[in-house]
Amino acid sequence: MTRPAVVGPVARWLAREGAYFATAVQFLTRLPVPRLTGFEPRWLDCAAGYFPLAGLMVGAITAGVMWSAGQALPGMIPAIVAVAVGMLATGAFHEDGLADTFDGLGGGHTREQKLAIMKDSRVGTYGLAALFIALTLKIASLAALPLSLAIAALLAAHAGGRIVPVIASALLPYGGETVGAKVAPISPSAARIAFACATGLVPFALLPLWPSLLALAIGMALAAVILAWAYRAIGGHTGDVLGAAEQAFELAVLVVLAGAAGAAATGT
Repeated sequence: MTRPAVVGPVARWLAREGAYFATAVQFLTRLPVPRLTGFEPRWLDCAAGYFPLAGLMVGAITAGVMWSAGQALPGMIPAIVAVAVGMLATGAFHEDGLADTFDGLGGGHTREQKLAIMKDSRVGTYGLAALFIALTLKIASLAALPLSLAIAALLAAHAGGRIVPVIASALLPYGGETVGAKVAPISPSAARIAFACATGLVPFALLPLWPSLLALAIGMALAAVILAWAYRAIGGHTGDVLGAAEQAFELAVLVVLAGAAGAAATGT
């Protein structure tokens, strides 16, 4: 007799969390999601907890592409295709943030100039150079890994990378102008942050223990450098800065794992 009273709240909770998850996927990627009705800005705060799961979806797509390409194509081609498909899946969302952040923080002299440059849709020298170096290192690192390890590395890098904006948005103030901002400031709860961290770290269990711990530590450290640079320059984070920090984490994880695999292969 009490079953409907239990099922009703559970069904509503599942529907609500499903909407938050769909919001995270829609926000971070170009992957299709069901039509969202009744959207409210606070949904993004709740959706932040699902950012690593959305990243894991992108990682799974890129890993599947790399495995498939690795069965037929030689050399660096599978890595290039995997990175390209990852950018297509996200609309180069985070890469755009990386380029804009380096253009703004590297090219502007005052806080206002830096923010204005970051809002400019054109890519400058600093942004282009940062993007070229990041993509080149990603591709080279993936190509240097055994295929099975490269697949696990993609899952870990994409899922773990999405932890960074969740933590950073909670710890750092918003440094941009809220009017006309590309991305509204996000304020996830402690429970959402904890869930994001837990889910984002799961794929690291697929990697060798010590290399995975080192990759995680250096990834977080490099992301922290980007965030500290932004805090000093503009007083906090913006959506572009969060994207740049996420990319720094991804890049560090792939490079560290490639270095560890190379060292293991040579016995050093």
